[in-house]
Amino acid sequence: MASVSYHISSLLEKMTSTDKDFRFMATNDLMMELQKDSIKLDEDSEKKVVKMLLKLLEDKNGEVQNLAVKCLGPLVGKVKEYQVETIVDTLCTNMLSDKEQLRDISSIGLKTVISELPPASTGSTMTANVCKKITAQLTGAIGKQEDVSVQLEALDILSDMLSRLGGTLYSFHSSILNCLLPQLTSPRLAVRKRAIIALGHLVLTCSGNIFSELTEHLLAELKRNESTSTTRTYIQCVAGISRQAGHRIGEHLEKIIPLIVQYCNVEDDELREYCFQAFESFVRRCPKEIDPHIPNVMGLCLKYITFDPNYNYDNEEEEEEDMMETENGEDEEQESDDEYSDDDDISWKVRRSAAKCLEAIVSSRHDLLQDFYKTLSPVLISRFKEREENVKADIFSAYISLLKQTLPIQSWLHASDASGKDDVPLTMLQNQVPNIVKALHKQLKEKSIKSRQGCFSLLTELANVLPGCLADHIPALVPGIVFSLADKSSSSNMRIDTLSFLHVLLCNHQPEVFHPHIKSLLPPVVTCIGDPFYKITSEALLVTQQLVKVIRPLDKSCTFDAKPYVKDLFSGTLKRLKAADIDQEVKERAISCMGQIIYNLGDHLSTDLQPTLKIFLERLKNEITRLTTVKALTLIASSPLKIDLRPILGEGFPILASFLRKNQRALKLSTLTALDILVKNYSDSLKPAMIESVLTELPALITENDMHVSQVAIMFLTTLAKVYLSCISKISGSVLAEIFQLVHSPLLQGGALNAIIDFFQALVLTKTATMGYSELMKQLTAPIYSSGSAGASVMLHKQAYYSVAKCVAALSSACPKEATAIVNQFIQDVKNPKSSSAVKVLAFLSLAEMGRTTNLSAQRELKTVILEAFTSPSEEVKSAASYALGNISVGNLKEYLPFMLKEIGSQPKRQYLLLHSLKEVISSSPADGLKPYVEDIWALLFKHCECTEEGTRNVVAECLGKLTLVNPSELLPRLKKQLSSGDFLKTLQDPDLNVRRVALAMFNSAAHNKPSLIRDLLNAVLPSLYNETKVRRELIREVEMGPFKHTVDDGLDVRKAAFECMYTLLESCLDRLDIYEYLNHVEDGLKDHYDIRMLTFIMLARLSTLCPNAVLQRLERLIEPLRATCSTKVKAGSVKQEFEKQDELKRSAMRAVAALLTIPEVEKSPVMAEFSSQIRSNPEMASLFESIQKDSASLPTSESMDMS
Repeated sequence: MASVSYHISSLLEKMTSTDKDFRFMATNDLMMELQKDSIKLDEDSEKKVVKMLLKLLEDKNGEVQNLAVKCLGPLVGKVKEYQVETIVDTLCTNMLSDKEQLRDISSIGLKTVISELPPASTGSTMTANVCKKITAQLTGAIGKQEDVSVQLEALDILSDMLSRLGGTLYSFHSSILNCLLPQLTSPRLAVRKRAIIALGHLVLTCSGNIFSELTEHLLAELKRNESTSTTRTYIQCVAGISRQAGHRIGEHLEKIIPLIVQYCNVEDDELREYCFQAFESFVRRCPKEIDPHIPNVMGLCLKYITFDPNYNYDNEEEEEEDMMETENGEDEEQESDDEYSDDDDISWKVRRSAAKCLEAIVSSRHDLLQDFYKTLSPVLISRFKEREENVKADIFSAYISLLKQTLPIQSWLHASDASGKDDVPLTMLQNQVPNIVKALHKQLKEKSIKSRQGCFSLLTELANVLPGCLADHIPALVPGIVFSLADKSSSSNMRIDTLSFLHVLLCNHQPEVFHPHIKSLLPPVVTCIGDPFYKITSEALLVTQQLVKVIRPLDKSCTFDAKPYVKDLFSGTLKRLKAADIDQEVKERAISCMGQIIYNLGDHLSTDLQPTLKIFLERLKNEITRLTTVKALTLIASSPLKIDLRPILGEGFPILASFLRKNQRALKLSTLTALDILVKNYSDSLKPAMIESVLTELPALITENDMHVSQVAIMFLTTLAKVYLSCISKISGSVLAEIFQLVHSPLLQGGALNAIIDFFQALVLTKTATMGYSELMKQLTAPIYSSGSAGASVMLHKQAYYSVAKCVAALSSACPKEATAIVNQFIQDVKNPKSSSAVKVLAFLSLAEMGRTTNLSAQRELKTVILEAFTSPSEEVKSAASYALGNISVGNLKEYLPFMLKEIGSQPKRQYLLLHSLKEVISSSPADGLKPYVEDIWALLFKHCECTEEGTRNVVAECLGKLTLVNPSELLPRLKKQLSSGDFLKTLQDPDLNVRRVALAMFNSAAHNKPSLIRDLLNAVLPSLYNETKVRRELIREVEMGPFKHTVDDGLDVRKAAFECMYTLLESCLDRLDIYEYLNHVEDGLKDHYDIRMLTFIMLARLSTLCPNAVLQRLERLIEPLRATCSTKVKAGSVKQEFEKQDELKRSAMRAVAALLTIPEVEKSPVMAEFSSQIRSNPEMASLFESIQKDSASLPTSESMDMS
């Protein structure tokens, strides 16, 4: 402690030196000291340091002053409150000084201090007191200052403080408002502008009364309209407030909008520009309240987007001709610009703001899409000729926005069953494509790079939205593409944009349409491959890869002769493939591109082929390029041209085998695919030793830890079993052991299970002695048969019995000779009273799987055996027997179905099991097979739907639903008639909780699978749905469990069902929801029970991408619950589950926070800024947040890897 104060006092002494260098160094050292966390100052040192630094602010040397200001930041956190107040007092007084330099440095000082004050949430009183001091002084300075620069600085600092610490200044809000309003009429525009910014920050945190006072004032002034200049300012102010706090201005819009509409008609371009900016901010910030005014606003935008009074567009065509002739020197072009551009002409500002406002309308009103294509699209297309570059950019951007809005419809076009009516916008767009191309194709050769880039990004979006729509216009577009690629003056970004458009074009259109143009397209693209800038090369290689597919499509006959182009394509790509010192992305794309060339054109490469394949071999050995090379080799090996790979297989195969050991999942998967195709297509060139090197690697890949890798590995084994009989005997030991292990795993299902079934069938057919039918059977069923014996060590999971049964059935269908014996064995197992229940379950499940495909009616005793099992004491055996009866009936409806229906009628005790069998029959039988029995089944089911047991009723319901699908046109109306309440909506208001829950589940399923059924019901359904999201106190009861009281919430399941419905509606019916009403309920869910919070966190993340503006408006209310979740502490001594549960909740909440942070402009919100600084400063939250960001960063890429 003593040493610190000693060190500091020696520094202070140096600061008084006459030599400026000494002062500078001492101040610098002080700064270093203050930045250390460990430093503690005693009272005396504090006083001295503060006094000294304030003195140095007036130092003669500018550099010393700057350093002294920088020291104030770290000092704020190190000294006592009254010292900070001293600093602030001095700085504020200096602000009013006559010396300009001192004023400047002091205002920087104040900003530094404000940015270092601890946020209000830390509960320190210092911030509040210091802010009040500053505010009192600043409002005074702003009000009575003659010097404008002081006013500007003071306004700036006030804005800073309001944006960071607005809430702390609560008591000053009214005086701040009174101080700011008069500044809106200041003679200096800069003062007005800063006052507007400060008001924008004030409205974020001020109370309702103050907000009303402000809006009343603005409305009154707008009505008075004293001078156009002040009116402009007031409109700017309204727009500024709406941008910052749109959710608050909404209720005043009714009064504001008519005034602004009226000012649009005043002959003043700047005023009009501000009017449109105000409209734009209303559209973005108060979508709900502006709804009734949208037609009006849109009309104004369309009128003024063509507002160009000083320019005559009629003689456009001739003008262009003349321009072409005179364009020979720069100065002339300059001159021609001057002729039209009148310096006073600012009508372009009006057009630009109208275009921006249109873009806001388009991007926020998905529901008006058809109107947009009717009225808005033609006007925008007619304005593509706009002469001002900046305006043109905004018009393009508005049109691109319209195209982007047209895209989402397609995603559920496929899901929706009534696609006819959703196509309208796309058809309307299709009809406008010729006009778009006509308006753009000339511009593709203009000098202006900006407008060419605009054209290309618009065309790219168009080709994505309507694949194939440009097919007839390729001749008009090619010259522009070639021009931008070959033009010397094109910037690199210009070329990249052109190439990426060409790529989209090639991907989305049929190859034939390009064939006439290959001659002109190919050379500039090949030139771009050789471009020194790696990004251009990389884009060009992508295009080339696509071009190769176009000039010789192998999937259909094609008359185009690719031969003349092969040499250029090949040598251009080869140069990049050989280069070792280039960018990683270029390396990878060169490999893929060359792979494509060999796949499509390998037969034209003659002597060049082998050396190129040798390069691939080199790239395989390199860790950075190996994955891409494996994929390229897979492609080449699958080429219908039968490329000769023998020269590289000898060396390449062992390298591939070694990749199966590597700890890189994508590499393993791609390598297995490559090996599979090589074994299929090149079996005669592979030596047994090569195959064995791969076989030794396989056992390690087959494990339940990674089902997908296991599946691909087993599929490869199946290929081997079919192609290489000799190697099969080697498979036996370890690989088989792993596969049996997998069959007995509870996780096995779907793809991996089917792969194993295929493999067993292939294996049995090889007729290898050690792996015959009986041997495999024994291995499969051994654990189950042994489990009955003494000390059974293996207890298999229920899923494993199903897997084994499926394998047994597959083996039996491959060896029909053996099947009868095994069926008999199973029947004996079931009859044998000594059999364990495990053996019986397996026997029934195996009979079920076999009976589904083969007719087992030859087995006379089967029915009696099954019915006897219905009385077994073991639940597992009963359900297996019921499953068996159902599936055996599928194989022979004629004999079994009437028998089953008779039993259901006569055996009340066994009803439940028999109905389960019936469900299997209905779900697995072909519709025409069932037709003759439908009436009997229907009648029978309705007999049992009033049954007292809920379990039985549920099964009946499932049967009814599945049966209706056999013949929907006839049975659905009948089913509706039976719903005596008739109306689905009434069930949502049913007094019985369970009925409401099931009704919600049904609604959810409809919203998910057939959204068109419910889209028009939403207005009626949503109130009931939202009603179910509320917590009902009367459904919460206390249960005593021994000494503990435990609360049980009976309403939880219904609430959960309601929130699940809400989530599904986001995907299918977003355009029919009032998103603000929706958010109210999401907000309640964020504070609800664990399960519901988990759901609402996911909803919030989805909402951040779907409707960011609405979420922004509600940010304050949404963040509180997130913050609460992220900062909860679990009580010490809680059970492990409690810790895990909280952990999962926090992760989920953090994911929602990460999603919110992707919303543009979110950082403007003070609440969000404060929360994210809280996350950063808390080590636990910070590390959680980082791990989530890492997860989300790795997701899309890893998924796309696996897809390929």
